[in-house]
Amino acid sequence: MQRREFLGTVAGFGVGAAVLVALATVTGGEAVLGALGRADLRLLALVAGTILAWLCLWGLGLRAVLEAVGSDVSAVDAVLVNAGAAFANHVTPFGQAGGEPATALLLSDVSGAPFERALAAITSFDVVNVVPSLTLAAVGIGYYASVAVLGATLRTVAAGLATVAVVAPLAAALAWRRRRGVERVLVGLLAPLARIGGRLLPRVAPPERAAVADRVAGFVGAIESVAADRRRLAVALACSAAGWLAQIVGLWLALRAVGATVPLYVPLFVVPLGTVGSAMPTPGGLGGIEPIQVGLLTATTAAAAATVTAAVLLFSVGGFLLTTSVGAAAVTLLQVRERRLGAG
Repeated sequence: MQRREFLGTVAGFGVGAAVLVALATVTGGEAVLGALGRADLRLLALVAGTILAWLCLWGLGLRAVLEAVGSDVSAVDAVLVNAGAAFANHVTPFGQAGGEPATALLLSDVSGAPFERALAAITSFDVVNVVPSLTLAAVGIGYYASVAVLGATLRTVAAGLATVAVVAPLAAALAWRRRRGVERVLVGLLAPLARIGGRLLPRVAPPERAAVADRVAGFVGAIESVAADRRRLAVALACSAAGWLAQIVGLWLALRAVGATVPLYVPLFVVPLGTVGSAMPTPGGLGGIEPIQVGLLTATTAAAAATVTAAVLLFSVGGFLLTTSVGAAAVTLLQVRERRLGAG
């Protein structure tokens, strides 16, 4: 990691930590600490299990996407790469946007696929993950509306969700129909940037426009392969949905661990909607996801704000630390294995 990137990551962690401290202070301070201290350790172990299940399920979904683009990897390697993706997202600024290129490099090393094909697989699976998240959030809010009155906040959220559910597929369909034009635009944008990067970086020859065009064509072609393989696409969607459900159950268990009894349909929309906070320019969206989850839970349940905050910290921050640790171990294991294979 370059010095500038390292400083950016450290600054991001600092901002995220400051937001979390402010959140805990505003919602109860000592009461939050008390709820954390009373948490049921057996239920917290189950929360950890759901987080690990999520990593495994999304790893299997990623494997299905990789098979669709012609890269055959084992289930174990796919799970390790997905864990490595979580690590990359958590140690780079801007969350997933910063971690995806690093994940694609790791995947390229493991599978032997060209970088653009690996990046296309990661990007495709990210898009796949959006479909179950919107569906589950819509089901959760819809059921909540059938048993309770939607407050102003949830009415706004529901309206925004409905808009995204309509606009996003239309925009994606339009971009897909005109993908050749989009491909030319990408080449036009990336070719000058690649030349500038080649001049600035020592010992790196700037690529020709034709080489950039070939890379972009490979990227788009890989996405076309995913879209055309309906069976593997269905497997990826199923694994994605199961991974979302594992996270939802994890938050529900974390709430129970601190003594809050909340209907399961509430985390059904709180978890997917909370990921909007990952757009915050901090590693893994730390400090962005948690306030949204706390706000939604306090607006839709009778649980005390301090109790809700403790549960969210256990689930979100605890999950962040767990997935970062597991991901770091996965990256280390894969790199050590690749070096041994290269030496052999």
